[in-house]
Amino acid sequence: LVLAGNLQDSEGEEYVLVNNKCQCTTVTSKFVPSKENPGEEILERNIRIMVPLKSRQNISDPTSPLRTTFVYRMTELCKKCDPAEVELGGEIYQAQQSTSCNEPETCYTYNRDKCYTTTFPFVYQGETKYIQAALTPTSCYAD
Repeated sequence: LVLAGNLQDSEGEEYVLVNNKCQCTTVTSKFVPSKENPGEEILERNIRIMVPLKSRQNISDPTSPLRTTFVYRMTELCKKCDPAEVELGGEIYQAQQSTSCNEPETCYTYNRDKCYTTTFPFVYQGETKYIQAALTPTSCYAD
């Protein structure tokens, strides 16, 4: 497991390495005095997981069964899929920092940065129509 951190120490300041909203997980790091050698500092990492107990197997389907299994893989939590600019031989290229970005991300709750929708039956004048509704409206509609 490799996690990059900021090596500048600001009096025990904690740095956020991962903030995965899909899986409600945060990984932080900070330098703390070593118990074996108080004059030396060591890097401490903390993993905070909030388990959404009312989560559904399919978060966009409120009728799907409740989720009973939650799986957390550090490689998935730490992947960085936003493209970064890299200079190679004087040319600027767009590159991704992870290799598994095409795989669908498992979300245990809504990521407020993404748009989630569902369809529901709507009865109007005796006729049933299926209408799509936004489950996270602020992410689905532009300002």
